[in-house]
This record gives sequence, C-alpha cells and structure tokens, in this order.
Amino acid sequence: MEQAAARLAADGRGFVRQTPLWKLPGAALGVEQPGVQVWLKLEHLQASGSFKARGMMNRLLAHADAAAQGVIVASGGNAGIATAGAAQALGVPCEVFLPEVSSAAKRARLAALGAKVTVTGAAYSDALAACLARQRDTGALLTHAYDQPEVVAGAGTLGREIEAQGGLPDSVLVSVGGGGLVGGLAAWFEARSRVVALEPELAPTLFNARAAGEPVDVEVAGVAADSLGARRIGTLAWTLTQAHVRDALLLSDAAIRAAQLWMWRELKLAVEPAAALPLAALQTGRYRPREGEQVCLIVCGANVDPATLNA
Repeated sequence: MEQAAARLAADGRGFVRQTPLWKLPGAALGVEQPGVQVWLKLEHLQASGSFKARGMMNRLLAHADAAAQGVIVASGGNAGIATAGAAQALGVPCEVFLPEVSSAAKRARLAALGAKVTVTGAAYSDALAACLARQRDTGALLTHAYDQPEVVAGAGTLGREIEAQGGLPDSVLVSVGGGGLVGGLAAWFEARSRVVALEPELAPTLFNARAAGEPVDVEVAGVAADSLGARRIGTLAWTLTQAHVRDALLLSDAAIRAAQLWMWRELKLAVEPAAALPLAALQTGRYRPREGEQVCLIVCGANVDPATLNA
C-alpha cells in the first residue's frame, strides 16, 4: 500500500487526486442514534469519476514498459474510464470492452478519452471473455477491473488517505462488485476499523460466496449492475474479506435508488447508484451505528447521466 501511494505521488502525472473527507452530524443524514458522526469520503470527485483511478494508474505505472505498447481492460464502465484516463495521461493507447448493460454516460466518457471501445455480451463476464481473447492476440497489458494486486493496492490507498485526513473511523461502509475496493480497504484497516461490505440484492457476489463457503457465480441485475455487476467475487477480495470483514449486507434496488436521489436532492451530490449503497444502509437501518460512532461512507463514483437524477 505504501509503495502504491509513493508510486502514485511520484509518477502519477497528477491523475489521482486527494479527494475531500466531509464530516457531518449523523442527524443531518437521518441517523437516529445520538452522537453519531458520518464521514463522507467524496471519491466520486476523482479525475475519472470513481475510485478506480487509483488502482488502474498504479497497475500501469508498475508495468510501465508493457503499458507503453498499449493497455486493455473489460469493465462495466468505471474501470474502463479509469484505465483510459490513466493511459491518456501516460500517452499510451487503450482498448476497452464493455457489456451491453453499460450506461450511455460511461460510453460517452470513454469516447471522449480516445479509447477504442467494443460493446459485447449481456454482462461483465461476457465482456471479460472477449477482452481476454483480444489480449492474447495483441499482447497489450491487461488491467483487470478488480482482481490484480496492483489494482487492489491502489484502491487501498483510499483507506490510507482517509486515515491521514481524519484519523481512524470506527466503521467504513463500502459497496462491493468484484471486490477490489473492499479488499483494498480491508487490507489497510484490518481490525482497526470495522469494514462493512454492501451489495445490491440483485448482485450478491460476496454474500452468496459466504453462504457457499467459496466464490461462486451469481446472476446480476438491477440499478447498479453496470458498476457492481461482477458475477463472482475476486480471488484477492475473497481472501482479504474472509480475514478482515465480518459484515456483508444486502440492499434493495428501491433503497439504493432512494438514497441516490436523496444525495442529489439534499446534498447536491450527483452520484451513480453504486455510490449510494452506504447511505442506503444507514437510512434503512440495515447498518445501525452505535451511539457516538464515527462511520465513514465511501462515495465511490459519479459516472451518471444527470438527467436520471430528476425523478
């Protein structure tokens, strides 16, 4: 983690930003328990619009010679945008494979970054299979959306930054797709803070893996499928969450969407559904902080069509 942070600071071309940590009284977000303080880590303000910037740039910098020949990634959108942005900053070509579920806003952003985009398959796993076949033909550096050591370590620098800005929170609430972010945060905080994994009911990769005792494939759908649409929890995330994450909770699409709209209406934060799960967990009572708890919500991404926030 320290190596990743040093690499990003020294060679990241200013692509990875330090994002604000906003501290509010719990009552301002509808938390009833007295004395609760809610920290909002505004990671949606990254240059790429999501936390993915950290891991993707770290991956490219760690393999700079290979990246110079081109990079390739499969993504629901955010990892592709982050990889394309990092590639643009480093002056190397980038190819991105997206599933059909990817949003128009994310496709438009990729086009603006100059990436070559292929849309194929109904889900992320289909795009990944096509990406891997293409990578074997081209030899481009593969950037995985969530399951490479450099990607997880880069994501973990977010936890390091939170601690440097505000100290140790009592708990950290984070959305889970393939698990790169929860894995990185678990690796950083270990037992020092309670990391809580949150997933949509319609994309329960970690929840179902725990029920089965091992990673398993799941069907994915719902409002956050373009960001949290991995069908199987990553190998690295599985190991790290087994060691350091006790809680894996599910949230309905209705609760996620309500929290997303609340964040826009009340806080003027334009975020995608994946970024709203932590607030949804608080507002529905799926996670109930203790009296006086300092709870950090990871606001992970903002690649959303603003027109969808006017409902």
